[in-house]
Amino acid sequence: MNNFSIVVPVYNEEDNVKPLYDEIIEALNNIKDYEIIFVNDCSVDETQKILQDIKDQKIKIITHNRRKGQSLSILTGIKKSKFNVIVTIDGDGQNNPHDINKLLEKFFSSEKFSLVAGIRVKRFDSKIKVVSSRIANGFRSFVLNDGCKDTGCGLKVFSKQVFLEFPFFDGIHRFLPALFKGLGYKTAFINVSHRPRLSGFSKYGIFARMFKGLRDTIRVKSIIKNTIRK
Repeated sequence: MNNFSIVVPVYNEEDNVKPLYDEIIEALNNIKDYEIIFVNDCSVDETQKILQDIKDQKIKIITHNRRKGQSLSILTGIKKSKFNVIVTIDGDGQNNPHDINKLLEKFFSSEKFSLVAGIRVKRFDSKIKVVSSRIANGFRSFVLNDGCKDTGCGLKVFSKQVFLEFPFFDGIHRFLPALFKGLGYKTAFINVSHRPRLSGFSKYGIFARMFKGLRDTIRVKSIIKNTIRK
């Protein structure tokens, strides 16, 4: 298996970052050549201190001096990564790091995918969050025809080079399947597990995110259309 960079955006995850790090190390114990990049999005709790207390040469810690959001945190990590294959995983521990291996195996197969994305089989979120997500996913899938049932799953493996070709916008991390597929890159989806949040709470407003997602869907449709024309 080739090398890769894991990008983990975190904001106020003091109770989750160390258990998540431990699980990643355990899940990838047979793999040597990778790095873990934690991007601390100006947390106001003990997240930074806990990360700095982890002594591991595989870890990079990048800290924003102001909140920039999840998409920019991911972009920051990608730009600081040293490998061309990127793995993203949410920092709240709801993604299972043991699923990373399944996605990597598919990505590095002879089929030459540019993106392999996780699909959460069973969501452990509030009912209103699941319903709003289904509405947004249905609208996005209808407009963009990306074949993805769960574009909001944070667990993805993709080409750094291709990602950096896309015009960046806030919210891009939720539209990677549409952008990769719409612009002609080979994509695949794999069922992954999802877990209840053990500590803390979601930092994103449900309805604000849903309506932004609807607007961004139109934006992505325009990006794909204009890029194909060129």
